[in-house]
Amino acid sequence: MRTSSDALVNTIFYPAGNKVLQLVRQRRRFFSAMRVYLDHNAGSPLRPQVKQAVVEALDLAANASSIYQEGRKAKGLVERARQSVAGMVGAVNGAVTFTSGGSEANATILQPSIIAKGKTISIDRLLVSATEHDSVLKGGRFAPGQIDIIPVDADGLVDLAFLAERLSSIRSNGETALVAVMLANNETGVLQPVEAVGQLVAENDAYFLCDAVQGPGKLAVDIERIGAHFLTLSSHKLGGPQGAGAIVRRSEAYAFQPLIRGGGQESFGRAGTENISAIHGFGVAAELIVNEAAERVRIGAMRDAMEQQLSGVVVFGANVDRLPKTSCFAVPGHTAETMLISLDLQGFAVSSGSACSSGKVGVSHVLTAMDVAQSTARGALRISLGWNTTDEQVKLFVEAFNNMAETLSPRQRVTAA
Repeated sequence: MRTSSDALVNTIFYPAGNKVLQLVRQRRRFFSAMRVYLDHNAGSPLRPQVKQAVVEALDLAANASSIYQEGRKAKGLVERARQSVAGMVGAVNGAVTFTSGGSEANATILQPSIIAKGKTISIDRLLVSATEHDSVLKGGRFAPGQIDIIPVDADGLVDLAFLAERLSSIRSNGETALVAVMLANNETGVLQPVEAVGQLVAENDAYFLCDAVQGPGKLAVDIERIGAHFLTLSSHKLGGPQGAGAIVRRSEAYAFQPLIRGGGQESFGRAGTENISAIHGFGVAAELIVNEAAERVRIGAMRDAMEQQLSGVVVFGANVDRLPKTSCFAVPGHTAETMLISLDLQGFAVSSGSACSSGKVGVSHVLTAMDVAQSTARGALRISLGWNTTDEQVKLFVEAFNNMAETLSPRQRVTAA
């Protein structure tokens, strides 16, 4: 015999008759036709203008490499998107190469050679920050012995003194380094001192890959100001479609060996028929976010108000600059897994600050690098707001979270590490 969902919630999570169960029932009725999506760092919902553009592009069946009229029209959509994405990060049009997403873009650059001013440069060492996305931490095509991890402090900021010393040592040995430091952390929202990293890289004749996937749309991004040789981007973080990303070079003087070889698409930078509809949508999303400074202020104010109203939470990275839309926090003693399920049943889509494996939420490598106690890190949740988040939705979340956190039974508490 199947147990009803309310009975299942009651049996697994809550003592009989407590107010969280009542709230669950109320929320489930209220959200029968609507849910609150608060996980924009994972992927921002498709913006209406982008959706319309994607649908229109889907009607164009031609291959962008074809020279007849339909093919030229498809090519035109790709080139318009290239111009829009380049403009979004202060680059020149010809310096943008489209990929399937941020992970492919990172993997393409993470190889032991790059091209600078027409010459192939051998890369001897890869330096990556301890809080990078997994697509960077796994090191691409570098051997484990070639990779150094740049430590971070308790706020999640890279240790610039360590980086300066290591770069100087590598240069003194006659070697060349590639440094990979992200613009903004996808879990905590912490903004790295990328301009300082870029300066150190320049002083030591090294090269700089900046994973900027979480940046555009949340703050102004300029590849020249950052000092990166390569930026990587992803469409679906902006409210664009999934399946499109980009490598952006500081100038056309810098290049890379293609990861996917074959035809001459993307000026021989990435073989394969272009995903016209996704690339076009990416470009439209890039055009929409350029003038959203006021929107960033609105979202940041919602985030700050939310954090002030949450009961008993520890906010990670609260002492340093963060993305305005991101909040990563924990209630010490509570497990993220339990809270995620409870919030989902109440109609809220949020995530943990760590990966989920075999149905169990593990400890985030980001929080571990920040030296957060495991008993606290196991309860980390990430809330990320976006273009369609409203004040009312945030208020509903705060109410639901506080009621849940106050009444979770002791058996859901974390045993100290």
